[in-house]
Amino acid sequence: MKNKMSLALCIVGVVSLVIVPTAHAMHIMEGYLPLKHALIWGALCIPFIGMGIKKLSDVLANNRKVIIVLAMAGAYAFVLSALKIPSVTGSSSHPTGTGLVTIFFGPSIGAVVSFVVLIFQAILLAHGGLTTLGANTFSMGIVGPLVTYAIYKIGKTSKLNKHFVIFLAAALGDLMTYVATSIQLALAHPSAVGGVMESFTKFASVFAVTQVPIAIIEGILTVVVIMSLESVAKSELTLLGYSMEG
Repeated sequence: MKNKMSLALCIVGVVSLVIVPTAHAMHIMEGYLPLKHALIWGALCIPFIGMGIKKLSDVLANNRKVIIVLAMAGAYAFVLSALKIPSVTGSSSHPTGTGLVTIFFGPSIGAVVSFVVLIFQAILLAHGGLTTLGANTFSMGIVGPLVTYAIYKIGKTSKLNKHFVIFLAAALGDLMTYVATSIQLALAHPSAVGGVMESFTKFASVFAVTQVPIAIIEGILTVVVIMSLESVAKSELTLLGYSMEG
């Protein structure tokens, strides 16, 4: 328990260092999407958030001891996704941090955690926005976790090393978040010449410069954090069905 509390305090300490509003720091920034787009992306998130809330209630009702893992995963997502590198107009590059919660709890709970994280970042850090909350949740909290979960599940059936699979899942989940963001921006702001496809190519190309190395770093960091949790929270991870083998 002492080791678990020490790890939690370290995470809280890191959070306190990054909670500093930064100019031009956002997911997709407030007001950058047309109202119709904002409403559509928000509506698409509703069923995923609903399923996630139900699953989260079931998990916590049956295994109260896993709350500490959920809290750490939520703090991890908050910290990583609050680190910003200005990128294309109206958005920024940053890690997502959703790989950790997705691997332990599944993509639907990953959507709920992302939704809560994005609300706090929009209100406290001016990072993202309330009008773009649906779009940011869809890319970071739905597309990213679904890709992470699919790769992780497929990788578990292979002969690949477990930690290498986790690296791939977290890194590619991060990258696909930005593919989704590029699509959202392209649909909202198509190029005068070439339309949506031309706009998507431009957005994705700019994102790739910063996001590819960020995704690699996030994959490595997720493996490091999981290896640490395997030693200090073994019983809780076992309750979640996470295998220590591989």
